[in-house]
Amino acid sequence: MRITGGELKGRSIKCPSGIIRPAMDRMRESLFAILGDLSGKSFLDMFSGSGTIAIEAVSRGASHVELVEKDRIKIDVVLNNVSITEKEMGQKIHCHFMAVELFLKRCKNKFDIIFFDPPFPYRFHKELIELVAKGDLLNPGGVVLIHRPKEKEMPESILQLKLSDRREYGRSTVDFYVK
Repeated sequence: MRITGGELKGRSIKCPSGIIRPAMDRMRESLFAILGDLSGKSFLDMFSGSGTIAIEAVSRGASHVELVEKDRIKIDVVLNNVSITEKEMGQKIHCHFMAVELFLKRCKNKFDIIFFDPPFPYRFHKELIELVAKGDLLNPGGVVLIHRPKEKEMPESILQLKLSDRREYGRSTVDFYVK
């Protein structure tokens, strides 16, 4: 896999073993184009897998980036992958190896952008957005993105978060909820 944009564009990263469905290059490029300039923004990458989205965020200017991945088999590869941002840009990605739901319940930080990319069989998409809203984890004007199978329906609003955009990529959809 390669980083698709920003300062680290073209750098290769490893794909960990185990179950992983990396975000397609085309989808990543499109999402980051929609998000625009990330300079000075905070970014949370949930169900991180290889760390690619978090690395893309740093590469494109995000100033504070965290990732969450619960699959302990992926730890070494994730840590190796994210080390590229510290080595080449002097910016550390903060890694949490735990269940996303537990992280959301414990998290005290607020973010400008939160990206969820759960495994396709995952069933609790709406509940993830509810945890973000209830935990007040999103800065005013912030956005939550959730990648899901096209056939999985999502509501127009979840608590104080409103659907602002919806993009389709092959058999998947990304919903954008804003505060």
